Amino acid sequence: MKYIMIGTACLMVIGIIAGTFIFEKTPNVNQPETPEISDSVPPPLQPVNEAAPVGYSLQQDQLQITYNQGDEWVKVPIEKELLFEGEYSGNEDELIEASYVLNQNRAAFLYTHDYSSPDKGVRLIYSNNKGQTWENVKVTGSSPPIRFRKVDFINDSFAYAILSADRTMSQELTTVYLSKDGGKSWNEMPRPDIMRLISDGGFVDENTGFLSFGILNPEQPDLQVTQDGGQSWNEASMDIPDQYEKIFVIAEVPFKEENHLAVYVNQGPNGDYKGGKVKGKFISIDRGRTWSFQEEVQPDEID
Repeated sequence: MKYIMIGTACLMVIGIIAGTFIFEKTPNVNQPETPEISDSVPPPLQPVNEAAPVGYSLQQDQLQITYNQGDEWVKVPIEKELLFEGEYSGNEDELIEASYVLNQNRAAFLYTHDYSSPDKGVRLIYSNNKGQTWENVKVTGSSPPIRFRKVDFINDSFAYAILSADRTMSQELTTVYLSKDGGKSWNEMPRPDIMRLISDGGFVDENTGFLSFGILNPEQPDLQVTQDGGQSWNEASMDIPDQYEKIFVIAEVPFKEENHLAVYVNQGPNGDYKGGKVKGKFISIDRGRTWSFQEEVQPDEID
């Protein structure tokens, strides 16, 4: 028995030695390499409005503009979140309506600094050469959080910005700023003596401008007009036929039409006359001081 155990042990030792020898002589087999995980390529940018001749995108948390339907893009040197600072809780996949100008001649965007920072001003960043260079200018040095914001250029030199801020319940301050040098500098104009919430506003020329107030349960239009370039504001008189009393209640921005001014007056958020979409069209022959009713206008008749 003793000799059997010794023999078995010897055979095991011989097997281990032989196995080791064979393993060492066997060519190494390369293990498959773990494939490298490359950075994912972001999807191509898509203009918000693909039909627009000049488009923009807010994808990849960056404002970019395109002049050729997305073939090439130009980054706007502004942080995306600054475009929405203030009293705004809407969709941040699109720019705030009327807060920018974007055409073949000019790209301009209103924005505000972080209200937790010392600089709480409202600024305009713009380019007149399709984004090759940018100008960044102050519209107002300090402002409470803004709600309504609008900017536009009447011509190459005259521009306006309308801001409302410091809202409490149904009241706020509305201020008009004008530029006469193509947006390089801005001047604050005297405020109208109105504390209601602004609905819209704009200028039709360098002297004649309008502010429309009342968005919470309005009963009649409240259209303020200036004919001296924003130095003074007065309420326009609107002759509303009796059958349209409390129906056409919010004036939109007037516009030039032939040899007079015209304006659409809508039904407000609660209108239900003929489905709530019909508007009243009024005209003025005295640059906006008085307005007379012309006709009802269907939505598909408005450009």
